[in-house]
Amino acid sequence: MNRIDECATDPALPYNVFAKACPSRGTLEHITGRWGALVLGALFEGSLRFNELRRRVDGVSEKMLSQTLHALERDGLVDREAQPTNPPRVDYELTPLGREVATRLLALIHFLEGSMDDVLDARRRYDDARGGR
Repeated sequence: MNRIDECATDPALPYNVFAKACPSRGTLEHITGRWGALVLGALFEGSLRFNELRRRVDGVSEKMLSQTLHALERDGLVDREAQPTNPPRVDYELTPLGREVATRLLALIHFLEGSMDDVLDARRRYDDARGGR
């Protein structure tokens, strides 16, 4: 088992995302950051080429998408497959671990989308109580 002693507060749970030095924190940041969550969600339906993924994840820059894909690939959540064609073709798809993570993320995303009326009402009440900020 790969374990960093700074993470282990409980022998039954060798990683603790709340510990600053634990590598699980970095992976959580890659998954839950704005672009990581959207990329994982976009890849859930199947493999995409870089530009297809960029169009699907509206607003992401080429640089941020590239950095996000590298981080997710390094964490074992995304596979990158380069085809020896001219021009080169690169496809990205979820690994089994990435698929499991995306399934859980999509449940949260769908819950939030379905709850947005409540969220927007709460925002209005909050702003009204504070003078219309």
